[in-house]
Amino acid sequence: MKKLSILFWLMAQVWIAQAQQATIPVADNLVAESIPPMPLALVAEVKAYTEFRAASFVTWHPQRKEMLIATRFGNSNQLHEVKMPGGDRKQVTFFDEPVNSATFEPKQGNYFLFLKDVGGNEFSQIYRYDLADKKTTLLTDGKRSQNGGMVWSNQGDRMAYSSTKRNGQDRDIFVMNPLDPASDRMVAENSGGGWSVQDWSANDGQLLLQEYLSVNETRLYVLDLATGTKTRLLPEKDERSTFEALGFAQDGKGIYLVTNSNSEFNRLAYFDLATKQLTPLTANIPWDVENAAYSDDKSALAFVTNENGISKLYVLNTANNTFTALPGLPIGVIGGLQWAPDGQSIGLTIGMYNTSADVFEYNLANQSLIRWTESELGGIQAEALQAPELITWQSFDGLTVSGYLYKPAAKFSGKRPVIINIHGGPEGQSRPGFQGRSNYYLNELGIAIIYPNVRGSTGYGKTFVDLDNGFKREESVQDIGALIDWIGQQPNLDKDRIMITGGSYGGYMTLAASFWYSDKIRCALDVVGISNFNTFMKNTEAYRRDLRRVEYGDERDPAMEAFFEKIAPLNHTDQIKKPLFIVQGGNDPRVPYTESIQMKDKIKANGGTVWFLMAQDEGHGFRKKNNIDFQFYATITFVKQFLLE
Repeated sequence: MKKLSILFWLMAQVWIAQAQQATIPVADNLVAESIPPMPLALVAEVKAYTEFRAASFVTWHPQRKEMLIATRFGNSNQLHEVKMPGGDRKQVTFFDEPVNSATFEPKQGNYFLFLKDVGGNEFSQIYRYDLADKKTTLLTDGKRSQNGGMVWSNQGDRMAYSSTKRNGQDRDIFVMNPLDPASDRMVAENSGGGWSVQDWSANDGQLLLQEYLSVNETRLYVLDLATGTKTRLLPEKDERSTFEALGFAQDGKGIYLVTNSNSEFNRLAYFDLATKQLTPLTANIPWDVENAAYSDDKSALAFVTNENGISKLYVLNTANNTFTALPGLPIGVIGGLQWAPDGQSIGLTIGMYNTSADVFEYNLANQSLIRWTESELGGIQAEALQAPELITWQSFDGLTVSGYLYKPAAKFSGKRPVIINIHGGPEGQSRPGFQGRSNYYLNELGIAIIYPNVRGSTGYGKTFVDLDNGFKREESVQDIGALIDWIGQQPNLDKDRIMITGGSYGGYMTLAASFWYSDKIRCALDVVGISNFNTFMKNTEAYRRDLRRVEYGDERDPAMEAFFEKIAPLNHTDQIKKPLFIVQGGNDPRVPYTESIQMKDKIKANGGTVWFLMAQDEGHGFRKKNNIDFQFYATITFVKQFLLE
């Protein structure tokens, strides 16, 4: 027996040794270069931070107090049915690709429409899901076209949507009876990729359309379906302002909209169709109105303001255009606004710093917030999470720039390493929300995280948004330089251990900061970033090109082309002296994978340190849990090796 015990002990030691030597496998869909073998034990080490879920409100059923939500049980988000607050989340769609949006047929709710692409390519197709037999029917061409923005007629027998299927570049307007896909017909041929449907007139004879030109310039039109005539409503003369319609008024005599005309901020307004008078309704709120929704009978409007990153919810009575703030809401970020069919409740998604996003109902009768979902946090302890701190600093030209600082757990002492995480867009904004996997850096590695809102960010007025346009591009990079200097003045932050990261435009900022401030940082992580605006403009999808030229500049102008070459990180790889990790989706239609490949290859040719990860089944960022997890493991390995050592 003693010999047998020794044998078992020896076998156990062998198994332990083998387990310690085992590494995380690289799946067939991943391309990984220069990433060292990662111990399989890392999966268990960080598991508490990879198993959380989130849920988002999608739509109410038109006849019953039930809803569809989007959440993940498997590898990607799918639609789920929830019949009551706290009720079971019954999965409805079962695809490899994520499904995050849907709209019920508005009368009986016997079916709903949803969007789905393939591998993150963003060529979304419209599908019909029939509740009776659970069958799915493809309604659009299923080809290399982008379809979406479905808006139902008042009769509920047709829906209008936008599509690039005519030529892959221009976004036209179509009308279809979803029960008869053969009824599909184009009702407006447009030029440009920024067209969308906003509303139907009361008699279903007209469509309200929006043309998006840039974050600071949009136009509104009314389309007569009988004649095909498209008439411009706002602005009457070209101006650099936005006009986003919420819909026709209840009596059809006007339009409710959100606009920044004659204002720094987006305000709720009313446009009288007869007098052409535009009347601001929220002029006393010095922040953006960012989301709004009509009740079914159009007697009320719910709207959300973005007040320095924090959401506030209001309701407006359309009979007299007075509004009130709704009490009892937590500090967080609100999305997914939609009235319940009874007109007494609003469905919404709320995300907070200490919990992942979840679905709620706000009941107007008793002014109460009712929680419909409570998503699991895995092993993350909500009570241990700290609220972010709003910080400000002065940039090179005296401009005040702000951001959010997430401090590491209190158990860590001394000056702490810093990750600067720059948002994309650039027409975007970092807001105080749940950190998900990044809580590992805060809680286990003692790293502080700063989310800056550099010039060009939304939420701070249209002048601020325009401060990085065209030839001013590098001034936003200098905002990061000023932040690095600010870090050097903080007693609890380590200026000698800084990592820069960001995705999309934030990826460009990361690459630019990597050569601008190579002597001040330890390392950088670029996710789907632009390495040269000239090659980016050439290879991004055609429907996006003109929209991006408004923001970045027109590469067809020789002066702008020369400027793009001057600032391109691709042309400054010899100045990137610190390790760089590049992450890319193989199907990215926005920032094509070629932007990352050329950057990676040139750094390697220069003898620099560069890790590379590409998922062949992803697009503009990773959406599938298996890929997100592998990126997380690799990023931790990169951070431990280059930021912390």
